[in-house]
Amino acid sequence: MNRVKVEKQIGRQVLSIETGAVAKQAAGACLVQYGETVVMVAAAHSSPRPGIDFFPLTCDYRERHAAAGKFPGGFLKREGRPTTKETLTSRLMDRPIRPMFADGFMDEVQIQAFVMSSDRQTDGDILAMNGASAALTISHLPFMGPLGSVRLGQVDGEFVAFPTADELEFSDLDMIVSGTKDAILMIEGFAREMPEDRMAEALMTAHKYVGEICDLQLELAEKVQPQKMDYVPPADDGLRDKINEQFYNKLHAAKQTEGKHERAAACSAVKEEALSTLIPDPDAEGAFSMASFGKNWHDLEEKVIRDLILAGTRADGRDNKSLRAIECEVDVLPRVHGSAIFQRGETQALVTVTLGTGRDEQRVDGLFEEYSKRFMLDYNFPSFSVGECRPIRGPGRREIGHGMLAERSVNPVLPDHDDFPYTIRVISDITESNGSSSMASVCGATLGLMAAGVPISNPVAGISTGLVKEGDNFVLLTDIIGDEDHFGDMDFKIAGTQNGITGIQLDLKIKGISEEIIRGTLAQSREARMEILRSMLSTIQRPRTNTAASAPRLVRTNIVPDKIGMLIGPGGKNIRSIQEDTGSQIDIDEDGTVTIAAADEDSLKAALARVEAVTATVQVGRIYDGKVTSIKDFGAFIEILPGKDGLCHISELSNDYVSSVADILSVGDPIQVKVIAVDEQDRVKLSRKAVLAEAESNGEPAATE
Repeated sequence: MNRVKVEKQIGRQVLSIETGAVAKQAAGACLVQYGETVVMVAAAHSSPRPGIDFFPLTCDYRERHAAAGKFPGGFLKREGRPTTKETLTSRLMDRPIRPMFADGFMDEVQIQAFVMSSDRQTDGDILAMNGASAALTISHLPFMGPLGSVRLGQVDGEFVAFPTADELEFSDLDMIVSGTKDAILMIEGFAREMPEDRMAEALMTAHKYVGEICDLQLELAEKVQPQKMDYVPPADDGLRDKINEQFYNKLHAAKQTEGKHERAAACSAVKEEALSTLIPDPDAEGAFSMASFGKNWHDLEEKVIRDLILAGTRADGRDNKSLRAIECEVDVLPRVHGSAIFQRGETQALVTVTLGTGRDEQRVDGLFEEYSKRFMLDYNFPSFSVGECRPIRGPGRREIGHGMLAERSVNPVLPDHDDFPYTIRVISDITESNGSSSMASVCGATLGLMAAGVPISNPVAGISTGLVKEGDNFVLLTDIIGDEDHFGDMDFKIAGTQNGITGIQLDLKIKGISEEIIRGTLAQSREARMEILRSMLSTIQRPRTNTAASAPRLVRTNIVPDKIGMLIGPGGKNIRSIQEDTGSQIDIDEDGTVTIAAADEDSLKAALARVEAVTATVQVGRIYDGKVTSIKDFGAFIEILPGKDGLCHISELSNDYVSSVADILSVGDPIQVKVIAVDEQDRVKLSRKAVLAEAESNGEPAATE
């Protein structure tokens, strides 16, 4: 083994990258370690598939439970399909790497990352991202890196690089930043309403660490001395110039047609004309290939769109800072617990909200401690939303990523679980799409939650800002549409409240953006967000005070933990009886917190009364409505609480002499008694005489003896 290792202290611990020990047949491989978390990353390369017209980069990230000394849960003791966390991390690896390959490179590249050891404090995702860049940097592939990636938190007002899992519990920020030494390439972050200026400081602080990690990879490459392949872009066949000369002006005019479908039809007509003119017979000798036509037509579309934007003209006629028309509705569906439609231009999200109990929480297992999720936001993108035909399959990486972005952007404004003990599920179905459906999901989720009576602290809105950059000249575009996203350089999504940012995501097609562009985007996005919030609040101003009639009724109470066994009863007898008699659902925590759910208020109150009765503590001096359970010569035993009896001695039955208890009481008789003492052995002494005396002193008629 020819081990080569570099290391440097980043944050409070040492980040190390080692190559030469494992996976030596891969194009590039390394072990990345921080603390006691180790991730193995390997890059592989194969020849391009015939006829392919895109760069087939695949990134995969897997967490082995054995890395943390755990067995996988369930019946199969082997990891299966990727978890949500693994899918999201795979996307994080892919997004900054893709634009860093040479233009036109279409060889197949695969990057695989495996967490081999976990200290259950350092997340393996950042190590995998840095490992991917390092593996490519020391490979023969035409990768124009290196890239550095860092997670940044904010604890007690101070920025923390590589925060631990414990620190993130109290952090106001959880942000991942990737970039080169000179510019930022990718952002994925969530915050607790962080102001724009502070967010910009966080990004610049993160980029400083990114530069240090890039230096570490360059040091590794200097020691390895990789031999890079000679990549030569495909030769120009002359079709590009012909297409530009003959059809630039026609496509330029068609791209300014108003309306998505009308614009697509106009552009399609120009394309058909170009195809029939330039390739009348595809099978003729010397004819241009269809693959070449497709690529060059795409390049012409890109040039037309970008030229229009740089000249101050957007396809739908808006200026650079204008939003498309916004329409909001709530209560659009019956029976569901909350619903809303958010429409921005030709992008529409139909949102439904479901409220459930603690039993509906999602259990999440992984390398760290298992936990429960009480808020879930699922995003669906059916093919009809863009007028296409496609079979319905499980959610893909894009749907999982968009759903998590919206979920974590809304999560900071949700009420505390103790104040609102519901499990909340939001579903965002994208029924129309032409730009930034994830941010439409954020807005729609906010409307739906308020309509459902979820007491969020502040409404959240989101918007996507685009970029077209040529040299030093650039234009920022508020509320980008599909063409501007596809042919532009940036998709910068920012969600937040009036107080600050809750979610931020940046994807680029170019090799980084400057601080000037970042600060300009933050400011421009805030203006748009305030305008969207005004439109949303004109539909529903604040969360409803009550949940929907169809939602379950929930109440929480606390009992002494020692009473849990009494509430459950032998073999669960007591709690089953309460649930069956009242139609309720009762959950008990170890600390004595009891959550009761029922379909209506009457059932809820009945169940709560039963729980309180079973778990109540006998209070000296209190009068109870009891029932005679047995009669003895010396007195009567009376049940004053479920399962709790007391003795009323014969001398305490009446003010007059009583020769026999049976002369006054029978088993099953209702009777009012007062608790006069509870001894050290928890035996309860009762008095009927005291109740009679108290009634007489209050001027009430004496009870019949």
